[in-house]
This record gives sequence, structure tokens and C-alpha cells, in this order.
Amino acid sequence: MASASPTEILIPDSVIPAGTLPPLRLRQMPEPVPLRQMIGPSIILAGLALGSGEFILWPYITFRCGFVFFWACILAVVMQYFLNMEIMRWTLATGESAVAGFVRLSRSWAWIFLLLNVLPWMIPAWSKGASQIIGWLIVGPTFNEQGSLIAGPFDTYIAIATMFLCGIILTAGPVVYETVEKVQFVLVLLIIVIVVGIAAWLTILRPDAIVTQISSTVTFGYPHFRPPMDESLTPMVLLGALAFAGAGGTMNLSQSNYIKDKGYGMGSHLGRITSPLTGNEEAISETGYHFPHDEANLARWKKWWSAAGLEHFVSFFLTCIVCLMLLTLISYILFFDSSGKLTVDPAKYKEGLGFVWAETEGLVRLIGKPARFLFLIMGVAILFTTEFGVLDAASRISTDLVKVTWLRDNPRWSEGRLYYWFLWGEIFLGTGVLVAEKFGYVIDAKTFFVWTSALNGAVMFLYSGILLYRNRLGLPASIRIPAWRAAILAFTFLFFGFFTAWAGWEICGRVYGTIVAYFSSLS
Repeated sequence: MASASPTEILIPDSVIPAGTLPPLRLRQMPEPVPLRQMIGPSIILAGLALGSGEFILWPYITFRCGFVFFWACILAVVMQYFLNMEIMRWTLATGESAVAGFVRLSRSWAWIFLLLNVLPWMIPAWSKGASQIIGWLIVGPTFNEQGSLIAGPFDTYIAIATMFLCGIILTAGPVVYETVEKVQFVLVLLIIVIVVGIAAWLTILRPDAIVTQISSTVTFGYPHFRPPMDESLTPMVLLGALAFAGAGGTMNLSQSNYIKDKGYGMGSHLGRITSPLTGNEEAISETGYHFPHDEANLARWKKWWSAAGLEHFVSFFLTCIVCLMLLTLISYILFFDSSGKLTVDPAKYKEGLGFVWAETEGLVRLIGKPARFLFLIMGVAILFTTEFGVLDAASRISTDLVKVTWLRDNPRWSEGRLYYWFLWGEIFLGTGVLVAEKFGYVIDAKTFFVWTSALNGAVMFLYSGILLYRNRLGLPASIRIPAWRAAILAFTFLFFGFFTAWAGWEICGRVYGTIVAYFSSLS
């Protein structure tokens, strides 16, 4: 365990238990900054959230069953808002990331979350999806002899190129957080402008659709409550959609890294990740600080907490809700008539991103060809902003886990160096998956999204329980999670636990059925 300098006062275990890491050190809570200077971290997280859930999974569920299950989508976003606030609580109070707080409880969490952070995100779902849409824009869609939409001949190469482009942008910026913030601001703004424009036009044509959406949501999809299940709409799909109604999985944990780099609360005492090629390395403390619980510091804490909640509500929660409502509304209007009857054959578009192409055909029919172009540009922006954010966030979390757990006293392996090893390692892992897919291991883009999202839904079940324990029992009474928020977090834990268990049971059933069929064929 590293020792503190003689001038530093250590926080005793009776205030915040040190656990497996060196004790927190005493510093004053910084003065709050104006709200406009805090904008940024939640925009980045919203950019992460827009990818598969808003553009792929929830419009697909709407395509299959209308708004029957949309109530669960809204509920999932609400739960993620409160979940993210608890992820931020630890960082505002200590300056440490959420995963560093987990490691304080047990070093075993470092291995577990490192695996849970690498494995789901090594699946290049967003580069695969973005490349297919870019292919549609350049050379048009590719169909097989049966008339079903399939991957284009250049999709793999485009996907690899987009991943390398993300890596180059992240490497070139002197301060990584500032680069991510600027890119995500531009992309999220572009997405919102296009989706609002298309949805407004369609809603003028079909005002009944928004009435159906609202009525189905407030009645919890009565009388069905959940969609009919089949081979393409499984519990695993629902688990993934619920996780990706917001950022999903370990991506939510990255919110603590972003507010630390932005300088929220005690995070302002720690340095930021910089590029080893173009930036000046900042001194980063791997363990954090805590403030005296006097009147002045607690008053500053309350202002920071209130402002962080407002920034997250506007930038993340409202952005996610608006985009989810509008993108599912677009899907409903394009696939259902005013009586609620499906106007296309769902079997024709159940594979891959076929239903996305079907959306563009509907837009051409109702608005015209320019709408198809704008919709596809929006789709590329949505998937690229998520791909870009995923590569950054996953690399940050892995860096934190490795540095704070095993390399805390190793000056050679700085945060910047570790970050870029993880970043490019993730890019090459994703490239390997795409190359394997190119040479025969064919997996369509939607399957990539389902696998990634379902794995991250299970991760959310795990860390919502850890956060509840950490923030309720591991913080002083004056700043710990209050009982009513603890109840929401407990509900979140049970909610994702139920869907994780349901998906796991369904997968076990499939495996058992496959084994039985195999041995039956032998006899």
C-alpha cells in the first residue's frame, strides 16, 4: 500500500473505509462552477446511448409489435438516470472513478469488471452497422436471390476503416476528454436536428400515431404488457433493448470518468488522460480525496450534486427520451396504418438491418427520396457516435481498473500509455472479429447488437447491487444515498435481475434442446 506524504491528512476508516486501496486524503471541496461550464459529460453519454437502442433495437421492437412494450423502455431510461446519478455520487465525493470504488471493496472486482468491459465491447456492432449503411449510401443495398437484404461486398473493409478513424481521432487530440466532447457535441446535434425534422413531418401526416404511443405507454401496453415472443424477439433481445434504452452496461460507469475529467467536485483535484503523442502529460492521482464535513464544504457539495443532477437530466435523460420517442414513432408510422394494422410482412425484414432499409422505403413513399438520404446520414452519425464513444469509454474503464489495482506505483505505465494500449487493442480485437466474419463466420449486424446489449444488461444487474451497497454503507450519512433513491436502485437491481434470469433460462433451454436433438440424431 502506498503511503501518503507527511503533509497529507488521511481519511479514517470510520468516515470512508479504505478497503483494498490507500486511504483517501483530505482536501477542500472546490467551489461550484456555473452550470453552463458543466455541460459535456452527459452529452457524451447521450451520444453513446443513441446507437443501438434508439436506432436499432427499440424501432425493431416497435416494427414487430407496435408500442406494447414501450412503457418498459421509458422505465429503463428513468432507472438509468438514477443509476447514473449514483455512479456520479462516488466521484463527486472522492474524485475517484466508480470502478475504483468497486476495487476498494474487493480486488476481485477488478478482474471481473475488466472481463465484463472487454468482452461485450470487442464485438464491433456499431462499426458493422455503420459500414452497412455507408455501403447503402455509396453503392446501394445488396440482395440475395431470395430478395433478402444481405451485407455488401465492401462492408467489412468500411467497418475496419471506421474503427481506425476513431482511433486516429482519439490519438491525435492532446486531451482525450476535450476531443471526445467536441466530436460528440457535433454528432449529437446533427442527429437531433434530423430526427426531429423527419418525425415532425411524419406526425403531421399521422397525428394518430403519437396518441397511440402515449396511450400505450401510460396503460403499460394493456391488454398485452409484453410483446409476443418468437425466434427473432427473444428474452435476450428484450434484455438488450432495456439495457440500451440508455447508454447500457459498463458505458454508464464511464460517466464517472467523464465528470472527473471535466472537473466536477473532488474530481478537479485529479489529472486528465492526455495523448502520449500530442499532449503534455498531466499528473494523475490514482486514489482520491475527501472533504471535511463542515458547513461550508457540505453547502458546496449540495450545489455540486444539484447542478450535476440538472445537467444530467437535461443532457442525458431528455435527449434519450426525445430520441427514443421520435425514432420509435417514425418506425410505427412507416409500418402501421391508422387502425394499428401492420402494413408489411415482418418475415421479409427479420434478418439483419432489413427493417432499417424498409424504413427508408417507407420514407421515400411518404416524403420523398431526400428523406431517405437524411435518414441514412442520421443512421451513420448515430452508429459512429456510439462506436467512437464506446472505444473511448471502454478504454478509460480498463485503464482505471488496471492502473489502480496493479500498476498504481509504476510510473512507466501512465494512464495515457495504458489508455492507448487498450484503445488500439480493442480496435485490433474488433478487426479480428470482422475478418473472421468475412471468411465464413457470418453474423449479421443486428445479431452483433443483440449479443452486446444482452451481455451489458447482465452487467447492469451486477453493478446496480454493488452501487447500492457502496453508496449506502460506504459513505458518511450526510452524503450517502437516501432511502428513497436506495429503493429505486434496489428496484433497478431486481428489474435487470429478472430479465437477466429470463434470458439466461431461455438460452439454457436452447442449449438443452440442441444437445437433445444432436443425440437423437445419433440414435
